[in-house]
Amino acid sequence: MSEWSHIIVRSFLLLFFLFFITKILGKKQISQISFFEYISGITIGSIAGEVIMGIDNNMWYGIVAILIFGGITYLVDLLSLKSNSFRDFVEGKGTIFIKDGKIMEDNLKKEKYSSDELGSLLRQRNVFNVADVEFAILEPSGDLSVLLKKVNRPLTSKDLNIKVANDHVPQMIIRDGEIVYDALAAAGKSRKWLDLELEKQNVTLDNVFYGQVDSYGELIIDLFDDKIQVPSPQTRPLIMAMLRKCQADLEIFALETDSAEAKEMYNRNAKKMQNAINILTPYLSN
Repeated sequence: MSEWSHIIVRSFLLLFFLFFITKILGKKQISQISFFEYISGITIGSIAGEVIMGIDNNMWYGIVAILIFGGITYLVDLLSLKSNSFRDFVEGKGTIFIKDGKIMEDNLKKEKYSSDELGSLLRQRNVFNVADVEFAILEPSGDLSVLLKKVNRPLTSKDLNIKVANDHVPQMIIRDGEIVYDALAAAGKSRKWLDLELEKQNVTLDNVFYGQVDSYGELIIDLFDDKIQVPSPQTRPLIMAMLRKCQADLEIFALETDSAEAKEMYNRNAKKMQNAINILTPYLSN
């Protein structure tokens, strides 16, 4: 076998072997890694490169070395889950950079960060004024977590005491013109419901590039032909309009009748309808 053939064979073998090792070590290796995992990853990559090009023409030396480093990394991860002190030693602790709007200069120097670098990290979090920050901490992964002062945080529905509907996980039920039945079942919908929804929007299944059931249970679709305009779902607004009309009709009936008993009945049911509208508004509003 020629030298080029050796390199090709080793490349494919090491590719599958490294993929297998990475799957065992978990997704943490490709997201937020500690110092130890960073060093281990670099070393494993270097060994793999040497194996591909040849370590004394013996590929198994490199595989054994990768297994050792992979096994040590896996063992360190297990120990980190069981021991807080060991985890703090291996992964490190977060460092406070800003507290009560004041920069902690000593901590910046300790982590070898300049004020310009701190400003850059803040701008990545859409923060341009240090005085707006209640608390900022440099995580062991190198990310900066920022908590704004309460007066500078965006208002939420909880702050305004407004009830909102709970979100459900959207499900992609159509992909490239084909139904994803597992997602359709997870969304609590049937094939008959899907056919009716597609008929309402005057489209056929094979014309749908992407279809999703949103958190409100409505079908959102994107067609292969972008020139075709698909109307937005109107089910919730129509239901809300019907409820409001019923409530208004009850109030009109109460005003038109001369019977005190009927007037009291209409007013009572109008109030019930209004209460129902108040409860359903978070679920039926766009």
